[in-house]
Amino acid sequence: MDLQSVHKGTLAEHLGIRFVETTPERVVAELDHRPALTTVGGALHGGTLMALADTVGAAATFLNLPAGASTTTLESKTNFFAAGKSGTVRAEATPLHRGRRTHVWQTRVTDSTGRLLSLTIQTQMVLEK
Repeated sequence: MDLQSVHKGTLAEHLGIRFVETTPERVVAELDHRPALTTVGGALHGGTLMALADTVGAAATFLNLPAGASTTTLESKTNFFAAGKSGTVRAEATPLHRGRRTHVWQTRVTDSTGRLLSLTIQTQMVLEK
């Protein structure tokens, strides 16, 4: 599944999210720091990090859906640990639960040195036809 094409014309494309690994067990995406995505102080905006994590977690659920189903975010919680000041950030989503009705994904967002910027745990609802 080409997740880059699926996200054409969406917020993910607008933010510049690039999917670099996409399997049912793990989705990894990257995003480059640029002024349009920052706070007044130059750090990546928390909303940018949350949108990145939400996109990656939803994409991971998408890769695990049964035929004809879709998904939506039911709940999301993010903890912020450090400011992303430059370079490329990387988001890695791994499953905590993949059930019939819900999936729960943990997404770690790190900077180019591997420093943890944020951690998001989100619940995705599986919507059947």
